[in-house]
Amino acid sequence: MEDNKNQSLAGKPVSASRITLTQFMQPEHANALGNVHGGWIMKMVDEAGALAAMRHSHKRVVTIAVDQMVFRHPIRTTDLVILNAEVSYTGRTSIETEVQVLAENPLTGERWHTNTAYVVYVALDETGRPTPVPPLLPETEEQRLRMETGNQRQALRKARFANLMPVVVPHREPGP
Repeated sequence: MEDNKNQSLAGKPVSASRITLTQFMQPEHANALGNVHGGWIMKMVDEAGALAAMRHSHKRVVTIAVDQMVFRHPIRTTDLVILNAEVSYTGRTSIETEVQVLAENPLTGERWHTNTAYVVYVALDETGRPTPVPPLLPETEEQRLRMETGNQRQALRKARFANLMPVVVPHREPGP
């Protein structure tokens, strides 16, 4: 999770990474209480964040961290789930995305915010090794501030993970 910018790559605006996914929730997405299972939402958040990260880097990415997911409101099995994702911070090889989750009653149009998650990915080259990503270019003051707080979030992640034993993943060649 590097924070050093790679100056040899051209920067890309936040809007270039923006993506929206929408899915109608059905009974197969339900938990024991009849609401949408939180794990299903987490999967969708990871997919939306990964797509935004790939859109920014034009590389394959792997998830390395999810800061926190707090579910503020349940989502019913008859609601639409709308995920809005965009890159919020970049390091040398890492990409942080902000994913906002909304639920919508498709019959009334009522919408509510259920949660926001920050998910971190590492971009991979063709051999599966971390590769530099373009710097992020904020387009608004809000994006600039979010990028600054992204730098702070990255420093906190590094401090939290500094005491963990490193995970060694054997390298393998990409399959067919």
